[in-house]
Amino acid sequence: MIRMETLINTVRKTALAATLTGIAAFAHAHGDVTPQAVDTSALKAIDGGWQEKNPYRKNADAIRIGDSAYNQNCARCHGLGAVSGGIAPDLRMLPPGDEGDEYFIQRIRNGVTRNGAVYMPPFEGTLTQEAMWAIRAWLETVHEE
Repeated sequence: MIRMETLINTVRKTALAATLTGIAAFAHAHGDVTPQAVDTSALKAIDGGWQEKNPYRKNADAIRIGDSAYNQNCARCHGLGAVSGGIAPDLRMLPPGDEGDEYFIQRIRNGVTRNGAVYMPPFEGTLTQEAMWAIRAWLETVHEE
């Protein structure tokens, strides 16, 4: 006959294991947040296809817009202030200037998939090029070596 205390402990352990499994799956999901629209009407529109270099570097309006856009669309995985909590890369470490632009725009446009697992969803078609470059402009203000 099973003692009541043993049964209760077994139920608690099972519930805890299920909860932790759910949290791990949730933390790994990365795509569980609905992307938020970004108002870039204060910025000069980008014409002529995808830019290779950030046209908004050091632009005050772009930095303000990028700060808000980052918090709404990126902070969940990359951390507030771009300080990663370990789920995704710490974006303060991206190389500043033109050097980091290619890496940044490639990742945000196309996302990152490894062995069939989505580590970062693609944002092309969800965020405009203007919004992406505004985020990059803001990220350069928090850059660290």
